[in-house]
Amino acid sequence: MYTLNCKGRLLVLDKPIVMGIMNATPDSFYSRSRKIKIDEVLQQAEKMIANGAAILDIGAQSTRPGSERISPTEEAERILPVIEATAKEFPKAIISVDTYYAAVAEQAVKAGASIINDISGGMYDADMLSTVGKLNSPYICMHIKGTPETMQQNPQYDDVTKEVLDFFIQRIDLCRQNNIHDVIIDAGFGFGKTIAHNFELMRHLSVFTMLEKPVMIGISRKSTIYKTLGISVDDALNGTTVLHTIALLNGANILRVHDVREAIEAIELLQAYKG
Repeated sequence: MYTLNCKGRLLVLDKPIVMGIMNATPDSFYSRSRKIKIDEVLQQAEKMIANGAAILDIGAQSTRPGSERISPTEEAERILPVIEATAKEFPKAIISVDTYYAAVAEQAVKAGASIINDISGGMYDADMLSTVGKLNSPYICMHIKGTPETMQQNPQYDDVTKEVLDFFIQRIDLCRQNNIHDVIIDAGFGFGKTIAHNFELMRHLSVFTMLEKPVMIGISRKSTIYKTLGISVDDALNGTTVLHTIALLNGANILRVHDVREAIEAIELLQAYKG
């Protein structure tokens, strides 16, 4: 069992939980997840909370393969009103901010977020880890090879599981040095990895439990699913549920998803199966 201190509120992970993806961006890879207007975001948040999401993850910058990064100023202009409105409308909701900019993370926590979700694991902004430590926020540390602009241009590993594990050992130590107490790890499916790499990581996911940190999975509707099955992203929900189930069996604690209800059902059925 893990616990996360979210601005004084304790989030207990005595069983797997679901993080709902909320994209305040016009160019995320899954078109149905794009919500630009505040009222659309609030409707999505209400539905996700009703369906059982424990965390709402709000991002304002697409990190799909080939995407172009925006400045911290532009990202803040997009994301802060969304976080403020969500926190005001749903004061009991635990909000995560999806950013790799330290300045945006700090502003987002002041606006109502309590978790920082960084796809770079602190590699893109030298101030990120020290900022998170000062904020005393839980930190989601993800592995990525390269940048979103270049990460899928022939990524190579000698042993993808070992390299990702070594990365986390190093980054968790740096987090400790920066007084970050609650670290969640995310292997970064699709971030500088081929489909074969992603399945290799999924097969060996239980290896990461040795780090004694909550393990988050972000595989929802990704190309590993729809390219393997020869379908569209819109048709990738069933495949997503299959991989979520495998991830849960291999030790995942948090599912980061577009479709909350279906992920909750996978968790509940697996809990019943385990007795």
